[in-house]
Amino acid sequence: MPRAREALAYGIALALAAVMVFRVQGYLRVYDVDVGDRAPLFRVEGEQGVGVSLEDYEGKVVLLNFWATWCPPCIQEMPSLNALYADLRDSGLVVLGISVDEDADQYEAFLERSGVSFPTARDPDRTVSTRYGTAKYPESYLISRTGRVLRKYVGPENWLKPEIANYLRSVL
Repeated sequence: MPRAREALAYGIALALAAVMVFRVQGYLRVYDVDVGDRAPLFRVEGEQGVGVSLEDYEGKVVLLNFWATWCPPCIQEMPSLNALYADLRDSGLVVLGISVDEDADQYEAFLERSGVSFPTARDPDRTVSTRYGTAKYPESYLISRTGRVLRKYVGPENWLKPEIANYLRSVL
């Protein structure tokens, strides 16, 4: 009987391991978008059928920001990101936020409360951030008019710092 229990336990462990590999296989594939790479195209379907796509901004400079409402550094950088968009949108900068929030109500409440004025969409399955290789939030990619990654910013930024704002102006 002990051998039967061992075999059963081994079988269950093997089955659980197979299920875990199947569940995380999307995360096992390594992506790493870096400076000089072509930015992966994507489309995120938003609420009420309104979606966002990187192709919608073809020919523009895009600052793509991955964030979440549960991420304190993301919340910390949001006011300066919003102010940057207000300052430079007429010069051609598009700030595009992709939230990885699973809770739609929490996401919507945050947008309303914080007055985010740039386009943003929710990608709860993290499909887009996974394609970019994002592992830490916030993470941002500055994408040129030709679709190439000019800069990658990992972690929160003060988007109004002169060195950042001046660089952004120089590529516009």
